Amino acid sequence: MNQNTFLVVMAGGIGSRFWPFSRTHLPKQFHDVMGVGRSMLQLTVDRFREICPPENVFVVTNRDYMELVQQHLPELPADQILGEPIGRNTAPCIAYASYRIAKRNPQGIIIVTPADHAVLHEDEFRAIIRKAVDVAQNHEVLLTLGIQPSRPDTGYGYIQYIDEDGKSGLPKGLEKVKTFTEKPNLELARMFVDSGDFLWNSGLFVWRADAIIHAFHQYLGDIAEVFDEGVNDLGTERETDFITQAYTRCRNISIDYGVMEKADNVYVLPADFGWSDLGTWDSLHRMGHHDADNNVVDGDALLYDTRECVIKTPSERLVVVQGLDGYIIAEYDNVLLICKRTEEQRVKEFVADVKSKKGTGYN
Repeated sequence: MNQNTFLVVMAGGIGSRFWPFSRTHLPKQFHDVMGVGRSMLQLTVDRFREICPPENVFVVTNRDYMELVQQHLPELPADQILGEPIGRNTAPCIAYASYRIAKRNPQGIIIVTPADHAVLHEDEFRAIIRKAVDVAQNHEVLLTLGIQPSRPDTGYGYIQYIDEDGKSGLPKGLEKVKTFTEKPNLELARMFVDSGDFLWNSGLFVWRADAIIHAFHQYLGDIAEVFDEGVNDLGTERETDFITQAYTRCRNISIDYGVMEKADNVYVLPADFGWSDLGTWDSLHRMGHHDADNNVVDGDALLYDTRECVIKTPSERLVVVQGLDGYIIAEYDNVLLICKRTEEQRVKEFVADVKSKKGTGYN
């Protein structure tokens, strides 16, 4: 285990595409989505236990969720839970954690991960992360992990890379990033996959603290200026007040758009470790355990003439399903959702309609 390795878990999103489980008061990262007895946040931190010492783990979340983080990770000291006053996308989130870590160890290697992704092959995952950590420790590069695409999925961002064949002087297997493309249409996604030089954007990053802060100064100088001014407040009793003020001055911008698309030292490490961002019900169907009729069931259910469904319901509720093909049946709290899997992109529309017609108690 490398004592200079730090983990930053981004756990502030709501995940509305996973409604009705993911709700404003209890987002997806705090649910046992995989049905294994651990929340997505807990599984994320578990995944790095052999890589990063516990005192180097930081979780960045909305201040409304800080108590939830503490409940799910009771071993994590309160000062390692960083609360954002408002959502400002991933760039300010990463700047906050990176400046906090750099103050303690400017040469520290930072791994940034979302809190709600699934990994099936954890040994392969850790091997890739260790390789990325070794590279970041010895080179001023910004690394991201790219996933070998298995299908033309329109729900993921894509990374195009250039095969430099060792010309960069970096270890074999790293590729220079050419372009980032956010969630393309199906025709474009097919072209990307067919070309063979595109990867899915995992949202996982590895870099040295000084390297990412240098990149903020180069490409997001306004955000760097904010944190430069308050760096002495970080890690003190003045931190909360400083962050409250700082976030009013930070743009709402992603790290991909603000830094990664502009920097010339961005490399991708192609990987394949059974990854999914579990952003949708269909992704849960792909990742879950299938019965003989290709259903994924988490709950007490009796199925008749039913196939290709994903069913996630409370364990105390008996659910009987007959004659459905390719449906989502999901119940949580006071909402039951029944929707065709092929129409799941409408879930956000459903949430908006529920909010406007039924009030805020359901979202």
